[in-house]
Amino acid sequence: MAVERTDPYRKFRYRVEVEGIQQAGFSEVSGFDASLDVVEYRNGNEVITPRKLPGLAKYGNITLKWGVTDSLDLYEWISSCVQGKVTRKTVTIIALDEEGQDVATWQIIEAWPCKYTAPDFNATASDVAIENLELAHEGMTRTK
Repeated sequence: MAVERTDPYRKFRYRVEVEGIQQAGFSEVSGFDASLDVVEYRNGNEVITPRKLPGLAKYGNITLKWGVTDSLDLYEWISSCVQGKVTRKTVTIIALDEEGQDVATWQIIEAWPCKYTAPDFNATASDVAIENLELAHEGMTRTK
């Protein structure tokens, strides 16, 4: 009896959806992480080993990288934040299988841009010009 093999998904097959913004061609999405602070506590009459209690949940910033095109949607998002109009959005990262079907999704909750980096230009290089947008957020959920 043959057992059906399940291969891991490829890291280069994905798409990104930013609520209300259509942007294609992200070359990289990075920074997915979550951690809990550890709070050590010990009553005065207990053994010398402290108890370890969960503290604040923290999430790393997500970085989006894409090749420069004529689309200004993501730049306008951070531009409005710089002007004091912070708009929080849900960002969804979707992993795709070999047939292009959605197989795993992560939702980034209450995301807003906190840093933008324009591309470096160099007359001796032949690389694609890349823009970066760093997103602060308040939570990450794997929904599929």
